[in-house]
Amino acid sequence: MIDVLFVNPAESTVLYQGLAAKYSAIEPPTWSLLLAQSCRSKGFEVSIFDPNAERLDLESQVQRILEIECRLLVFVVYGQNVNAGTANMFGATELSKLLKLRGVRTPIAFLGSHMQALPKVTLQNESSIDFCFTNEGVYALHEVLTLDQFNAQTLSNIKGICFRDHTGAIVLNPSSQIVKTENMDRDLPGYAWDLLPYKEKPLDLYRSPLWHAEYIEEDRSPYAAIQTSLGCNFGCSFCMINILNRNDEQEVGIASSYRGMRFWSTEFILRQFDILNDLGVKTIKITDEMFLLYKKHYQPLCESLAKRSYSRDLKMWSYSRVDTVTSPEILSTVRSAGIRWLALGIESAEKSVRLEVTKGKFEDLDIERVVRQVETQDINVMANYIVGLPGDTSSSMQRTLEFSKELNTAGWNMYAAMALPGSELYKLALDSNYDLPEQYGAFSFHSYDTLPLRNQQLTAKEILAFRDKAFIEYHSNPKFQKMIESKFGTEAVKNIKENLKVQLRRRILEE
Repeated sequence: MIDVLFVNPAESTVLYQGLAAKYSAIEPPTWSLLLAQSCRSKGFEVSIFDPNAERLDLESQVQRILEIECRLLVFVVYGQNVNAGTANMFGATELSKLLKLRGVRTPIAFLGSHMQALPKVTLQNESSIDFCFTNEGVYALHEVLTLDQFNAQTLSNIKGICFRDHTGAIVLNPSSQIVKTENMDRDLPGYAWDLLPYKEKPLDLYRSPLWHAEYIEEDRSPYAAIQTSLGCNFGCSFCMINILNRNDEQEVGIASSYRGMRFWSTEFILRQFDILNDLGVKTIKITDEMFLLYKKHYQPLCESLAKRSYSRDLKMWSYSRVDTVTSPEILSTVRSAGIRWLALGIESAEKSVRLEVTKGKFEDLDIERVVRQVETQDINVMANYIVGLPGDTSSSMQRTLEFSKELNTAGWNMYAAMALPGSELYKLALDSNYDLPEQYGAFSFHSYDTLPLRNQQLTAKEILAFRDKAFIEYHSNPKFQKMIESKFGTEAVKNIKENLKVQLRRRILEE
């Protein structure tokens, strides 16, 4: 019998509709991998079950779990990024409910961004969850696994969890510590890659976004995602990334209250890249929200990677703020490390909208100049936009679309603003009595039931209709397709056109 089975549940066909079959990414479960390796380093026996990668239906998931003897089931519920955690609660709770109906007596604990934001509410609504972790869960999990039994009496002394006492009342224990920078290499000592399923070779069940592979299907897999740091020093109102840093017992956690970053050492991260190279993985996402924020962190790593013989074959991407990639020297170093894409959070063409939602320093930059400077260094730009933010209007959304078409970047994402639990926008929606999704799946940007946040000027329906129209308009633009053909070839354009044939249905647009 193993101590803990980490489960990575999801229901991609609900969250991504027709995109799930071929176009949505399938990302390795970063936090399951980190927690599994951390627990193994403390002497616990662990395993990972990833039905998302194996594309198993609900009944098959239940049967597989019934075959595994374990003391504790931990559902690690994040998404392609931390902001997607609430949407993935749909598949997670469907599975936990069915397990309970089948008489599974193994305790079920949840860990992830939604529980970190709303621990008490989650337990009140979900009787199939026995208890949950209230921040990243590393030390709380270590303590829980030392217990002989998981009940109200034993759990009452564990910091960093929320549970039901013997009367059924929900108790939110004091918060647990998060792993400090000086302890990262020791207490989060890598990734349990060997525990992941595969078909023919490691990580071949995982695939990158199509754009990451320069729109070439065969380059999407094998695929890996790793962190070099955790957290963020900013507090954008639409984001819930920092909820994993939670350090209080508020019933509703707001991520911007828990800003902060922690780092693994350069030597440690280099070993992780060496491991992935040995596994034959070249397509890699650096998941950090702020990879290029601190030069003393990323420069030695990029310079060391550039000296690895395999770096010229890497296809990597990372996030960056627009105001941290203004130096050609920085960009040259980044490109030499194998980073071929930078995802820039442009958000809106309107300065007033950007300043409203982006907390912390954000210079009034010439965004077009920054984008062209990145591209001059042979780095592609994935430009991210959000419509429907506070202050947005029909006119400003249209200006954002036109601005994005002028930039004509090789990658383009536009999301309708969503009041994600844990974000300031969620609190704004509560305070303003705006309609919020009633189902987890409605927090998915791509689902049929999706319900974005309205603002003072626009309805959710108007915002979503604009976003979906803009996606087709941008990717159908002859100027964009001609640029893609010149960069990546005719096959890339063909794949983009095939992707456009997948039409997302939306409930609120059909009503």
